[in-house]
Amino acid sequence: MQRQGIPGEIVYLEAPTPTVQTAAEAVGVGPEQIVKSLLFLAKDEAVLAITCGTLPVERRVIAARFGVGRKKVKLADAETVLAATGYAVGSVPPFGHRKSLPSMLDPRVLEHEEIYAGGGGGNALVPLNPQDILKFSMAELVDLHSPPEI
Repeated sequence: MQRQGIPGEIVYLEAPTPTVQTAAEAVGVGPEQIVKSLLFLAKDEAVLAITCGTLPVERRVIAARFGVGRKKVKLADAETVLAATGYAVGSVPPFGHRKSLPSMLDPRVLEHEEIYAGGGGGNALVPLNPQDILKFSMAELVDLHSPPEI
């Protein structure tokens, strides 16, 4: 974060926060203020989906965006996540990855003044202004929860 000039400071919690709900409880916010950074493979290309709360990502959106069939989009396994991002599943921040990744940010993230994202460790979160996620992830704004119109 310092190298890229990203404002914010990582918060280290006493206990791990493996789920959106436990993370929200640990920092005293609603689940919609917890950002999850999920790595998908779209026809074997790593793609980052940045969204908030407990809503599932609609894989058909990713498929449509990358011009592949829905069955060609799958959640990356733990080994792939670590190799592509440099972080373990459950701790992936929305930026600062080992490789440059095409990223999509759900606009719902921008509805909040402050959100908490993965801080790179099982017990680490980083409070951020959502506009900083948009700026530093260089993500494309995409509704990740609504099926695409056909």
